[in-house]
Amino acid sequence: MGDQDFTPDEMMTIAAARALSNDDVCFVGIGAPSAACNVARLTHAPDITLIYESGTIGTAPSVLPLSIGDGELCETALTTVAVPEMFRYWLQGGRITIGFLGAAQLDPFGNINTTVIGEYAKPKTRLPGGGGAPEIASSCGEVFITLKQSKRSMVKAIDFVTSFGHGKGGTDRQDLGLITKGPTLLVTDMAVWRPHPVSKEFEVHSIHPGATRAATEESCGWDVRYAESVEETPTPTDMELATLRALKARTAEAHRRSAA
Repeated sequence: MGDQDFTPDEMMTIAAARALSNDDVCFVGIGAPSAACNVARLTHAPDITLIYESGTIGTAPSVLPLSIGDGELCETALTTVAVPEMFRYWLQGGRITIGFLGAAQLDPFGNINTTVIGEYAKPKTRLPGGGGAPEIASSCGEVFITLKQSKRSMVKAIDFVTSFGHGKGGTDRQDLGLITKGPTLLVTDMAVWRPHPVSKEFEVHSIHPGATRAATEESCGWDVRYAESVEETPTPTDMELATLRALKARTAEAHRRSAA
């Protein structure tokens, strides 16, 4: 195991990266999902296929992209297809195993809000919107979610359903005709969560080193439930930390040069 100090953000990214396999075809969101997917590619899953919303397939960025339109993605991709083809043929055709998403607001059943905070007609904050996330949430084989815990981001009821998770739980997803699994994993900066097999409500399966049940509950806006067995998330290895930090350093340097 790693003997270095690490931050909660680093633990979150590495725990999320570990959930990906070499055979996955992954639709990558910008931000924390992108970091996790590329750490997986640079460590235990070198043959993972990363796809970004702009149409880049098999991309292998040396730095983290600022957006889906970042030239780094196209330059390092095996090929780039038109966005309509990306969604209609690749995504809605069932060819993508994992959709990796972030969230502004998340409820206990994996429903995501990235549209507005407050009432839709008169919002307190208008967010960037869904982009391709609603289609990703519906059409990928399963969905992984990453976000930092807070009572503002993890709420009992989200203000707007941008991307459908498990609805109100149970068989809601299947009742709507969705044949994909929906959210199967939530990785925060404190814990790893998975949906209960019947209720579909997220429950804690492991708590990160340095975090506690009390802190996890304090930073969550819903009543936290726990799996029958809750373990400690394995500490990041030296290789995992070195890979993530080198990726972040290259990214910072590239963006500094661009700004200059």
